[in-house]
Amino acid sequence: MIDVFIEFPPVIQAMIATLFTWGMTALGAALVFTTKSFNQRLLDSMLGFAGGVMIAASFWSLLSPAIDMAEGGKVPAWIPAAVGFMLGGGVLWGVDKLLPHLHPNASLGQAEGLHSKKAKRSTLMVLAITLHNIPEGLAIGVAFGALATDSPTASIAGAIALAIGIGIQNFPEGVAVSMPLRRDGMSRRKSFYYGQFSGMVEPISAVVGVLAVSLVEPLLPYALSFAAGAMIFVVAEEVIPGSQEKGNKDLASMSLMIGFTVMMILDVALG
Repeated sequence: MIDVFIEFPPVIQAMIATLFTWGMTALGAALVFTTKSFNQRLLDSMLGFAGGVMIAASFWSLLSPAIDMAEGGKVPAWIPAAVGFMLGGGVLWGVDKLLPHLHPNASLGQAEGLHSKKAKRSTLMVLAITLHNIPEGLAIGVAFGALATDSPTASIAGAIALAIGIGIQNFPEGVAVSMPLRRDGMSRRKSFYYGQFSGMVEPISAVVGVLAVSLVEPLLPYALSFAAGAMIFVVAEEVIPGSQEKGNKDLASMSLMIGFTVMMILDVALG
């Protein structure tokens, strides 16, 4: 099966990989069919784990390859990494200020973005997780798109490791949307629908990432760093605070360490 997957064009590989990550989001959301509540400590530990995976993926799968690809170029290797990284974080910061959204553990009065007070809670929560999933899909797309270039640092194993890591951390994101909606009285079916819907953006953003680096190869180091910066912004702005706001700081912090270690092992072992 792996041999068949390798033969596909990068855009198809990225689509398959992000269908997997979307499926993991749906799997997490599906827990709403088995219970109405979810242990807060477990959810916080899962969110912490997700943050660790994203941090590790940002360096091992994105920033480090970007720096390697920029070696020997017309500018110092750190420039594409620094510019792309800050641009990724800056763009997510701007979208965060504009897009109406609500973080899963927040009250409706804490909604952020333009016109957020007029939107439904379910819509705001889905938009929040969707915002987080855009850089994840983009990262996978860029990683697979790099395979279409002549870069010696791009590897199918590294791209697969990134997809596996992001898929693992998507599971608690699906839980984080569906469970609060179920607690608010929404039906199980609707709670699941909104929970899995947030992962739908990943295949779309993955295709954008593949096409961008395939058509404009010199942008590859910037694109990898952009995805890393966007992911780190999400971790710092939402994932880590969200995992600790219920008082489980030590548990969430250790879970983040475990998540980082798991993703590092995946990337180094497979990449």
